[in-house]
Amino acid sequence: MSAIPLPAHPAFHSNDWLHGMIADLPTPFHADGGLDLLTFARLCERQASAGGSAVIVGETIGEGDTLSENERMTLIRTAVGIARGRLRVIAGAGSPCTARAIEWTRMAQSAGADAVMSVVPYYNKPTAEGVTAHFRAILDATTLPIILHDAPSRCVRALTDGALIDLAASPRLIGLRDDTGDATRLARLRPLLPPCFRFLTGHDATALPYLLTGGDGVVSAVANVAPQLCRGMYYATRKGCARYATTISDMLMPLADVLSSAQVSSAVKYAMKLRGLGNSAVRLPRVPLDESEQHLVEVAMQAIWATPDEVMSRVI
Repeated sequence: MSAIPLPAHPAFHSNDWLHGMIADLPTPFHADGGLDLLTFARLCERQASAGGSAVIVGETIGEGDTLSENERMTLIRTAVGIARGRLRVIAGAGSPCTARAIEWTRMAQSAGADAVMSVVPYYNKPTAEGVTAHFRAILDATTLPIILHDAPSRCVRALTDGALIDLAASPRLIGLRDDTGDATRLARLRPLLPPCFRFLTGHDATALPYLLTGGDGVVSAVANVAPQLCRGMYYATRKGCARYATTISDMLMPLADVLSSAQVSSAVKYAMKLRGLGNSAVRLPRVPLDESEQHLVEVAMQAIWATPDEVMSRVI
């Protein structure tokens, strides 16, 4: 294949930085359950070196629901220190308690985060009006840019189109992580929201068609394992090179399928372990993969072993 030139890292202005394959970073733990900050720093550096636009800290794959406030603060500060202006740091700050979501958003700002990702309130099943009021309260009480995370399979309640349009009147609401799986939503909402509003999918398995139909980016599990391949696929779509993008997508698809069907945090950590990046320790109630699940990850990894990150420039 002939080479596709990769552009330099984008300037940090407006919301232009919110694009591409954005790794939802796992939180590495030592065997005793404490944070493994050395491995976490390596994961952040790996994304920065691969030319990523941003990383997400302490969210879904990062097991944010198990982290203490001090641990959240430590992870954000570590990521900010590694990033050094090369990429943005998005902190998970969602909670079913509005007051706590406000507190965590303010904490993320004090730790140096560039934006937060705030999930639709879960467990307490708020009404559509309650969901809107929850995010309105966060926007009114804080100053960081906010990306909403709509995940009905995890939260029971969905973010309605009307609520999103209403909330997007705030210039600090800069994007949506859409985990609904609704293939028509992007086309339906794009004309109704500000031009600078960014649309992200949370599904690696449908990343390619989402990008080819105008999506701005992907909150990605696979980008943790193969950041250069993911970056190559993204820029191939932006260069109009659908054939190259499809070739790379085909290589990534077995892993994307496994990560979407397995325990995602456990599966990502096992895949990273196979690449020599930490261990597979997770916090309860998550458990490590069993042998059959490990085998599925190992088989999926075979599709990318032949193209390690350091030779990506010869692949695209």
